[in-house]
Amino acid sequence: MTSYIWPSGGRHLWPSGGESAEQSHTRGHLVYAASGVLTVQTERGTSIVPANRVAWTPAGFPHYHRAHGDTDMRIVFLAPALTRLIPDHPAVFLASDLAREVLLALTGPRNYGDSAPGYSRSARSRLHRVLVDELNEADEQPLQLPEPQDDRLQAIARMLYETPADNATLAEFGTTIGASTRTLSRLFRNELGMTFYEWRTQLRIYHALVLLADGHDIARTAYACGWANPSSFIAAFTNIVGTTPGRYRTRSV
Repeated sequence: MTSYIWPSGGRHLWPSGGESAEQSHTRGHLVYAASGVLTVQTERGTSIVPANRVAWTPAGFPHYHRAHGDTDMRIVFLAPALTRLIPDHPAVFLASDLAREVLLALTGPRNYGDSAPGYSRSARSRLHRVLVDELNEADEQPLQLPEPQDDRLQAIARMLYETPADNATLAEFGTTIGASTRTLSRLFRNELGMTFYEWRTQLRIYHALVLLADGHDIARTAYACGWANPSSFIAAFTNIVGTTPGRYRTRSV
């Protein structure tokens, strides 16, 4: 891994599979993958950060990062005065074209190289404000996979993490672990805020992003993640990620 660090941010060039130690910071920070896919793991679950998303981790949240595919990770730390405009929980936002360019400017060679003068403190402050304003206008995106706490849900999660293509129904999982469909449905709603099928789709999209970042083709990815055919995979992927798998692959490499 190659790293560049400065007081207001950083840049890490990760090989595929690279992972940080668990850490927490006194300031909240944004992370962006200029290429590849990042995941940010906190006690709330896994935030998935492909090339068109920005992840936010508030101050004091223990977390770690993992790279899928060769990943160019950018980090921007925010002053407490600005974080009041952003949620107090880990979140993922769609990166507008302007937000993306500001992120790249705030984390590019101008911040750590000798080829051009760095930003003044006032200029950097203005760019931070533009970035936060852009994120404040963006909706949170459904690319966080909440981590179950109940033992029964954890058992289902382990099975699906190992085999995301498993098409067993909730009733069939219930028979395996000894819980009723009604109980499991209630737990998914109350604990994770979504149905079992919504959660499994999120998990499958997470695995699809990882496989695409590692260079797998669309058809192989679709079948590996449990879709019956590539067209249904493309529809689900586009609905959640906001772009087709083909366009996503082009942008993220």
